[in-house]
Amino acid sequence: MAADDQAPEGLDERSAPEPRPWWLAPTCLFDGRERRAGVALRIEAGLIAAVAPVADIGADDRVVTSPLMACPGFVDLQVNGGGGALFNNDPSPATLATIGAAHRRLGTTSWFATFITDSADALDRAVDAVIANRGRHGVAGVHIEGPHISLERRGTHAARHIRPFDERTLANLQRLRSSGIATMLTVAPERLASGTIARLTEMGVLVSAGHSAATGEQVEAAVAEGLRCFTHLHNAMSPMTAREPGVVGAALASDAWCGLIADGHHVCDTTVALSLRARRRPDRTFLVSDAMATVGGPDAFELYGRRIEVSGGRLVNSEGALAGAHLDMATAVRYLVNRVGVGVEAALAMASCIPAGAADLDAEIGGLTVGRKADILLLDDLLEVRAVFFDGAAVEMAPGGERTAGVSGS
Repeated sequence: MAADDQAPEGLDERSAPEPRPWWLAPTCLFDGRERRAGVALRIEAGLIAAVAPVADIGADDRVVTSPLMACPGFVDLQVNGGGGALFNNDPSPATLATIGAAHRRLGTTSWFATFITDSADALDRAVDAVIANRGRHGVAGVHIEGPHISLERRGTHAARHIRPFDERTLANLQRLRSSGIATMLTVAPERLASGTIARLTEMGVLVSAGHSAATGEQVEAAVAEGLRCFTHLHNAMSPMTAREPGVVGAALASDAWCGLIADGHHVCDTTVALSLRARRRPDRTFLVSDAMATVGGPDAFELYGRRIEVSGGRLVNSEGALAGAHLDMATAVRYLVNRVGVGVEAALAMASCIPAGAADLDAEIGGLTVGRKADILLLDDLLEVRAVFFDGAAVEMAPGGERTAGVSGS
């Protein structure tokens, strides 16, 4: 095996693919489904070209070895901001680049640019930005969270912008889908006319229930019509009671996908554990960060002209109410393992292959198998991200971190 002086380096913020093939040989890897030892990944043109026993690597091949565990880059379907930038505050390609760079350094290589309830003009600009971005900076799709939600369960969303589903939103969804962009829409199903969810599902939109005061019966009707997901389970939705399942109970009993904010603030440890056990399809619950501008950035920002700041690890507004999350996916994985008792492989799946499956992108991202993007993390025994490869190229780590800790030529 040919030796190299250093691991591959990222060429620029786009992390252009390495110009020549190489092998990554970690001590073990989690491919999205199972942990494997004694195998290496062949990286070529930004993709995984082969997964083979280390013994099969050619004597003249370029090899990077590591004593760490490799896993797929994280996939986050709910990212509002990062690096000091918030998509709602400046819906532009430049903002997407800033957010993408901040999260990539922390292990998230694919993400949905999330735009919460705002004016119709602002939503137009957000859609323009995502289309113009053309999938760069790890943007795998868009999540439009609101404005067709419940006033009662709006959370930090601005009441003045909440409105019924209309032709303008439909036109934006059609623009996104005709551009080939994966699209998720969070709605309160009780606020949509009959047939709307079915129409959106036929377009290829992932319709998700969230910020909703719906009854269990209303949710079941929405699921029958094509609703396939629930946004940040337990938060901003009608709870389960003795005689009314609400959105929470309907979600737990369904086969739909469920996003979950696992930070110990949005949902307590016991409720997280019980929810994972109670789900009929536990393999359809995935992690989201719901990250705001503070991830990889300053500890305060403005949303709707109001100051939001980090306090005790929580993001709160001036009234002390939660306003998004100060969370990255690696921290959420560690929380599940260390606080809830979820197995390492199960937690990593909830941050990679499961959200990729929810977005119908699992043929491209979320796993370390042939044909998928070479978006790879190296984790230490504490599940800290020590190195990130994006499109097969090394990424500059967060300030204070090493570029490729734990990797070397061999």
